[in-house]
Amino acid sequence: MHWQDTNVTHRLVPSSAGRIHLVEQGSGPLVLLVHGFPESWYSWRHQLPALADAGYRVAALDVRGYGRSSKPDDTAAYRIVDLVADNAEVVRALGEDTAVIVGHDWGAAIAANSALLRPDVFRAVGLMSVPYAPRGGPRPSEVFAAMAANEEFYVSYFQRPGRAEAEIEPDVRGWLAGFYAALSADTMPAQGAPDPHFVGTGGTLRERFPAGVLPAWLGESELDFYAAEFERTGLTGALNRYRNMDRDWEDLAAFDGSPLTQPSLFVGGRLDASTMWLADAIEAYPTTLPGLVSSHLLDGCGHFVQQERPDEVNRILTDWLAALP
Repeated sequence: MHWQDTNVTHRLVPSSAGRIHLVEQGSGPLVLLVHGFPESWYSWRHQLPALADAGYRVAALDVRGYGRSSKPDDTAAYRIVDLVADNAEVVRALGEDTAVIVGHDWGAAIAANSALLRPDVFRAVGLMSVPYAPRGGPRPSEVFAAMAANEEFYVSYFQRPGRAEAEIEPDVRGWLAGFYAALSADTMPAQGAPDPHFVGTGGTLRERFPAGVLPAWLGESELDFYAAEFERTGLTGALNRYRNMDRDWEDLAAFDGSPLTQPSLFVGGRLDASTMWLADAIEAYPTTLPGLVSSHLLDGCGHFVQQERPDEVNRILTDWLAALP
């Protein structure tokens, strides 16, 4: 069923990118929701009314490069420090001094770094699907290049300008459907099948995606919404996030090994590659997230936790928010 709610307000607010588009609902303490790749504010459609009903002012934004937000031409304009600045500017534009920030996928990294760099603005941080791991270690591009001997990790594949765009552009809707299916619990490839996070020599990501099937959380109308957004904007702005990982590593050198000290929350899917690959990061939470209130790995859940398990995630979020000082 297509999600519609006449109680939401669409806003365009100024930022250093030009403008940020957001969808707002409710009144009370501000909660900022930050989506991942390849998504939009719409990824939080189940959380907006639930958090508003629980007494919060909720704002789900389009990250720069997505949706109706500005899309700077310069690849370097998508570095994490600029996205953190956008988030702080959104809070100020909404007339607030502080907010709770919650992010999924790349949004989790953006939320974590927002809390790290602007603790004066972001008083608590919720992370979904991608665990917090402090800056450190070798240059990211070197790490990704070493991950597969005869194949290429998807991040490396995305980092070369124009390459992924050429794969996606001829059939944006079909590519998105396959990507979402590849990472969702009920449609992901069977154990032992070629891993859709890697590209074979001379191949494409799409050839390893499930074909002709949608995950239970994604109806045709929901897919239509995502496809229409990316058919209009293209994918370059979204992919530029991957093309700044080495810049982020350089920009954040002063924060090497830094913990997040605000009250925090983690929610991941037990079947999500992100939580499996980063299991050590989750185990390190007593050190890296000393303010952790609760951590949840949802059984039988893949990567898109707040869409695959909206009721459970809404309950976890509202319980956590209610417990904040």
